[in-house]
Amino acid sequence: MILGKTPMSGLIMSSVLALMLGAGAVAPTLPSARAEEKAAARNLSDKELRSFAKAYVDYHKIRSDYESRIQRTQDVKERERLQREGDGKVNQALQKQGLTPDSYSKIFATVNNNEQLRKKTLKYVEEERKKS
Repeated sequence: MILGKTPMSGLIMSSVLALMLGAGAVAPTLPSARAEEKAAARNLSDKELRSFAKAYVDYHKIRSDYESRIQRTQDVKERERLQREGDGKVNQALQKQGLTPDSYSKIFATVNNNEQLRKKTLKYVEEERKKS
């Protein structure tokens, strides 16, 4: 998932966000942002949360595979190729679930800032992990 200028920056940013989701961290927000997040939370359907959970699990599988492959190679061009390939696979995983990097990030932020949604989403993530 490309969120920045370098291919792996998206994967790294997602890792940080994933750690926050797994740890149940809640980022501080401004009052107006909280109102927007509550409205967004009301608009997230179970189908969207399940799609997010599938993309989340797929992302972690891809990240795990590509991080180890990138770390094992010393060739800079091969690392860049693997980074592009990994980013492409992440984008495919998101598209398969009807998500874009932006929509994934928005759902993530909404879920991360709403305890009920976070618990529900973690349940869906665990279900997806058991399937794979």
